[in-house]
Amino acid sequence: MYYNNAKIAIKHWAEDDRPREKLIMKGRSALSDAELLAILIGKGSRVNSALDLGKIILEMAGYDLNKLARFSVEELTGVEGIGQAKAAGIIAAMELARRKKREEPGKKAVVNSSETAYEHMKPYLLDLSHEEFWLLCLNRRMEVVKTVLVSSGGVSGTFVDTRILFRHALQNLSSAILLCHNHPSGNANPSEEDMVLTQKIKSASRYLDISVADHIIFTNEGYFSFADKGIL
Repeated sequence: MYYNNAKIAIKHWAEDDRPREKLIMKGRSALSDAELLAILIGKGSRVNSALDLGKIILEMAGYDLNKLARFSVEELTGVEGIGQAKAAGIIAAMELARRKKREEPGKKAVVNSSETAYEHMKPYLLDLSHEEFWLLCLNRRMEVVKTVLVSSGGVSGTFVDTRILFRHALQNLSSAILLCHNHPSGNANPSEEDMVLTQKIKSASRYLDISVADHIIFTNEGYFSFADKGIL
């Protein structure tokens, strides 16, 4: 447990120093990460103010918001003063931020390289602690018609039903598809199962006149591209 014996309640601070009041008076950009967390936390504990708790959580995350976004309820409730309700509030806020990033603009994204595919998938796969398999349905101009979650699994793998995958491809009139899944471990190298699945999908796609543009293995630090390595 983390704790601090010295506590001054936020209500006793100068109004200009209270996170909620500061946000209202000066705008959201004036607040530090710890102050924003304090607003989410709401009330402090017997020994720590909400701002103290925000600072403790940030310290646990190494002041890395990407790491904070991967915290579980169990990890957050390890901080004295953070119960399940407060932990759920923090996790929900981080998830909303993730979903905001994934909203596709009116103009279709063009995925014509492994790098553009990786950037397109960041809002979907960044910071996940479990494995997911996604399908990008592309038209002849390599524009993304739809980004589809095919399956979601555990830390070390997820089952992919190729019939469901191709159903999505056909429903969206795909001229090409791009496969993408993440490795939460951070190791971007493909497994034997990844290699077999990729070849299985590529073989089946020939009968449907749909090309497989690439298969990207996504990690927070980088990616592996089957097309770039010449093994697609």
